[in-house]
Amino acid sequence: MENMHIIFWLLKDLSWCMIWKVLGIAMIAPTLIIAIIIAWRTRDIKAELAHNLAIAFWISANSYWMISEFFHIDTIHIWNGFEGRHLAIIPFAIGALILAFYYLIQKPRESKQEAAMATL
Repeated sequence: MENMHIIFWLLKDLSWCMIWKVLGIAMIAPTLIIAIIIAWRTRDIKAELAHNLAIAFWISANSYWMISEFFHIDTIHIWNGFEGRHLAIIPFAIGALILAFYYLIQKPRESKQEAAMATL
């Protein structure tokens, strides 16, 4: 499944590069669905879950950005210097926050627990 995910992702980004709107948009669903399935399957392993959720949000941001360019909403002024493409910052930031939480809070907790278990 992970290998198929990469194929869909590459087709989506290649389509974006080549401005193949129909194929690019069609590749969003399988790419994102497989990313979500992979995250679900790794939900019991905190490190894997965090990284796979970040990937799903990255694909979401990337897909929105692609669509905004395809339909020329990427340069539409929204507010205070922000344009349509800048809305991709939201899912990018969510992915980054998930990873920050994992590395700054969850992983140190796990390390402390492992150290405590080792001393028993």
